[in-house]
Amino acid sequence: MARTKTSARTLSEILNAQVANWAVLYFKLHSYHWYVKGDKFFELHEKFEQLYNEAAEHIDVLAERLLALQGKPASTMRDFLKLASVAEASGDETADQMVEAILRDFAAMKEELKEGIRLAESQNDTSTADMLTDIRTSLEKHIWMLSAYLGR
Repeated sequence: MARTKTSARTLSEILNAQVANWAVLYFKLHSYHWYVKGDKFFELHEKFEQLYNEAAEHIDVLAERLLALQGKPASTMRDFLKLASVAEASGDETADQMVEAILRDFAAMKEELKEGIRLAESQNDTSTADMLTDIRTSLEKHIWMLSAYLGR
């Protein structure tokens, strides 16, 4: 895909970064699901499972859209870690630190999606723009709910 004046990255690169983000997040959420402890265990254990299931859906939708656009989705852990702005779990987070990390990840990803939405719209690719907008809307809801959970 050709680069445009509105973006330093191509739509394929932006979509691949999101595939990578969601893939890293998928494993991070599994880690949190398995290792959360304390009085918030039951609610967070379930919430992290819901979120990693959602992450799996986003990975598939993004990768398939990338393929439809003649792109090549990242598909190895090495590529995911190289392309993602989301960091892996450290393995020693408290329950609140887990929620804080997910909030930071979601906020960053929400902002990154703006670039993809703008670029897709500038290329009259409403299908990609709509898909990215739907993901962004989902992130906004999760940010609101997790922030409320932390009492913000």
